[in-house]
Amino acid sequence: MESEVRRRHVEALPVSASDVLAAQARLRRYLDVTPTHYAERFGCWLKLENLQRTGSYKVRGALNALLVARERGDTRTVIAASAGNHAQGLAWAAYRLGVPVITVMPRCAPETKIAGVAHWGATVRLHGDSYDEAKAFAIELAAQHDYRLLSAFDDRDVIAGQGTVGLEIAAMSPDVVLVPIGGGGLAAGVALALKSQGVRIIGAQVEGVDAMARALQGDHSLREPAMTLADGVRVKQPGTLTECILAELLDDVIIVREAELRETLVRLVLEEHVIAEGAGALALAAGKRVAGKRKCAVVSGGNLDAAVLARLLSDVRPRPPRRPRRRTREAPKGNAQQADGPLGLPAALLPALLQPPRLSKSGPTSHKPPAKRAAAEEIPA
Repeated sequence: MESEVRRRHVEALPVSASDVLAAQARLRRYLDVTPTHYAERFGCWLKLENLQRTGSYKVRGALNALLVARERGDTRTVIAASAGNHAQGLAWAAYRLGVPVITVMPRCAPETKIAGVAHWGATVRLHGDSYDEAKAFAIELAAQHDYRLLSAFDDRDVIAGQGTVGLEIAAMSPDVVLVPIGGGGLAAGVALALKSQGVRIIGAQVEGVDAMARALQGDHSLREPAMTLADGVRVKQPGTLTECILAELLDDVIIVREAELRETLVRLVLEEHVIAEGAGALALAAGKRVAGKRKCAVVSGGNLDAAVLARLLSDVRPRPPRRPRRRTREAPKGNAQQADGPLGLPAALLPALLQPPRLSKSGPTSHKPPAKRAAAEEIPA
């Protein structure tokens, strides 16, 4: 009965798994599948969305939204507020499709992301000191000029596009997937793609930047998010659609301390040779608190300023990883006498030359050649 009620709740969600599959069909001709990498020292697989176009998974949702708008005949100018990655993905998608785009970014956005947006020809407006201030300004401009406002996470087509990350992860048959959460678009899409396969979906947020975790517990109060290395998830108010989806499909949210996040980012660079931004290392930082036989963490982006990376490498001294444990296989109890042969191998597997000489009742067996017969015996009588 409980499973039937849950199924009805999932069917009533604003976005479905079929929307994610449709998004995958649209994006296939534009975007390649990003690779996975096993981080042995972390004991976790990594989905490397930092190698996606524009260095982040955000291009998936932006491109899917523009393609859906083109199918509907919507030719309006698109405007979006972004901390950086959504703006870059939208700028690249608009360049490919020939759509005019305006992006509103906070003044504190990394220079790498601002330059990436301008490179693809989008109009960049810097406003406010946080994502939420930039979002309010974008809403105001959209109302004044009849622009289409495209949310970075709280949009059906954007959520479906981000869910294609989960469809690609499904090929490796994980039992746990860890996803960073800001507004919740990536986590909602991945959950829609994988939950029906029995995969546990675990979200990760930074201490003091946990609006979604509080909202899922019923606390919708607006608090100013703390300053964090993970600027991509620094959201004051999570999405309405994403909260609705995650309330049904998310298994847990883990809160990561800022020091853990910084150490994980540096270890990714030094040990796995993977460049990730703060939000990109967030899921892996939460992974050490999650048990799983086949864990996969989404490295959501790699747009990190060189100056920030240099400072982290200079300031952060990660603890050395634990030495791997050597696993030994115990001998079967019934064959204990065969496990102690020469060279440590079972006696039955050794060549005959290595076997000890057999002993007869009269003593050791002689290996001398037989004596020649007497000449008298050789001549017939």
